Amino acid sequence: MGTILTSVVAFIVAISLLIAIHEYGHYIVARLFGIKVLRYSIGFGKPLWSIRRGRDDTEYCISALPLGGYVKLLDGRETDIAPEDEGRAFDQQPVPQRIAVLFAGPAFNFLFAIAAYWVLFVQGVAVVSPVVGEVEPDSYAAEAGLAYEDRILEVGGREVSGWEDTLITLLGDMVDDGRVPLTVERADGSTERLTLDVGRDAARLTEPGVLFDGLGFRPWSPPVVVGEVNPDSAAEAAGLASGDRIVAVDDVPVASWRELTEALSPRPGETVAITYQRGGDTRTVETTLSAMQSDGERRGILGISNRIEPSERRISIQEYGPLEAVGEATGKMVDTTVFTVRMLFRMVVGDVSLKNISGPVNIAQYAGSSASAGSEYFIGFLAVVSISLGVLNLLPIPMLDGGQIVYQTVEWVKGSPLSERAQMIGQQVGILALIAIMGLAFYNDLARLFAP
Repeated sequence: MGTILTSVVAFIVAISLLIAIHEYGHYIVARLFGIKVLRYSIGFGKPLWSIRRGRDDTEYCISALPLGGYVKLLDGRETDIAPEDEGRAFDQQPVPQRIAVLFAGPAFNFLFAIAAYWVLFVQGVAVVSPVVGEVEPDSYAAEAGLAYEDRILEVGGREVSGWEDTLITLLGDMVDDGRVPLTVERADGSTERLTLDVGRDAARLTEPGVLFDGLGFRPWSPPVVVGEVNPDSAAEAAGLASGDRIVAVDDVPVASWRELTEALSPRPGETVAITYQRGGDTRTVETTLSAMQSDGERRGILGISNRIEPSERRISIQEYGPLEAVGEATGKMVDTTVFTVRMLFRMVVGDVSLKNISGPVNIAQYAGSSASAGSEYFIGFLAVVSISLGVLNLLPIPMLDGGQIVYQTVEWVKGSPLSERAQMIGQQVGILALIAIMGLAFYNDLARLFAP
């Protein structure tokens, strides 16, 4: 119940904040051009709270449905213009000014992403080195020649420093032709060029959660070396001590903390055999797992922390000064925006799985997990969603800012507005397109939620 509440609250906070910023872009640019703003609303439907301010008596309100928002401008196509407001209606402005007002919403989403990344870069961002972990036999990774503890230096000729930029570049190259050139540094220090070749399997590999399993490798994680042993835990009962290296559970090898967790989590209260190494000796001991509640489920735990040796710390901190961070944050926003646009285009042509389209349920889950993980993760989540919101609003769909910009551009070129019939057809097509996108997003949400 607590996890669901966290997700709902985090989702409402995230969406309300990003929509407020988006609509503020429309609002402030309209005000700069002298356009009269009638209403600034966060959410749709019946206003829950409202207040009027300023010489234009603008209504500021929070409405019942927190899945959107809008700025209502004075417009002669919708109402009569009072004599004192002549020249202040949206439709009475030159076309370039109208386009600027429409573009300002997405632009403010991109500016917010820069600000969010700036905060992260100034306080320091943890970057996990792209080192390869376990490689499955007869997989794409094995066929390419990837091996345990290979450090990926370049993807498609582009230098990479962490898993995030590695995956973004890898996905981008993979959907182009199914081949991804890699430069790796072997464990012995030598450098080698390899090629991941997934052929026509690229679209399947872009499905959420499929990439690593589909390619046949995992990011490296340190071996399980016992750090602290919790009092009154299964580990203490088994006699485990700091420095012991756990190598198997019930004779099944475990090479990482992830594998240990996967072996123990489904077995709360059960007795398991733990094989570990101490001082050159290998020993096996049986112990009954403790249980803990996590995400509404009982999970088996041993009651230890993982000790990472200094030589195995493959996490660096990217930290920049206030001025340098501006350039880094802007570059990060541009890279993420370009990647988002490329993936959307690839979805349209069928190179990327449509299962990547997420609806409010999945976004809420991400919001909740990032909020629970800490402010750094939540800020990063807000930046990515803000960029997505900006890109989606620029799509040439008549109900969105991008569609309206297309209308204004056509009017600018031909010297007169589109006919009412053409605009009506466009609106109908836009509504159908949005319904289709929302329907697919909800379907994907439910499919993930009820997946076995």
